[in-house]
Amino acid sequence: MSALFSIRKQTIEPLKLARLAIHIEQEKLREIVGYQDQTLTAHGGFNRIDFLPDGTIDVAPVFSPLLPKLQNHLMLFYTGHSRFASDVAKSKVVNFKKNASRLHRLREMVDEATDRLQGGEKEILWFGELLDEAWQLKKGLSDKISNDSIDEIYSRAKQAGALGGKILGAGGGGFMLLFAPPELQPQVKSALSNIPKLCHIPFEFEDHGSHFLLDREHDFTLTKLHSPDF
Repeated sequence: MSALFSIRKQTIEPLKLARLAIHIEQEKLREIVGYQDQTLTAHGGFNRIDFLPDGTIDVAPVFSPLLPKLQNHLMLFYTGHSRFASDVAKSKVVNFKKNASRLHRLREMVDEATDRLQGGEKEILWFGELLDEAWQLKKGLSDKISNDSIDEIYSRAKQAGALGGKILGAGGGGFMLLFAPPELQPQVKSALSNIPKLCHIPFEFEDHGSHFLLDREHDFTLTKLHSPDF
């Protein structure tokens, strides 16, 4: 959508872009998806995002001297498996009531991680342990979130030195994020090297969110978009 707005010589504020993406996915395409992926992608950066009962989306940047160290401890892999996120999300929604305790613990972990990142701690290994706990809780929300292939990747990674990790997004496939000390990352990659279709993806934290990088065919200055509220 950023590219479409750019072609029209328009820009759109991150929150409006996120709300537009949510509107299209949920109302037009009638998919059962959440709000967080669109909001995170539109804003970029390292944020705490609260979704309030009245529909307000509160995006608060998290500033921490630990972020470079966190970056160095993270590894991203494409699992080689795709899935329909809406199907996975639907299975979680059906089970919300019986999973209330898991959901409350996941919510508490947001406060814990934010406080520790901004609380002056010197080490970051605790983040990997939180990721591991969060992944175990998330798997309990639906039997569609993980599968034998994903469990095998995670098990091998932990045996090789990873402290934690999780599937990004709804679950069932896509990308897996792992947390491992830098000195053990070669061992983790080696342990996963013979898994079919698995691919290590180097990455860095992105500060700018969704934006248009280059237009070779149009030479124009982007103008502010006046759009309806979403």
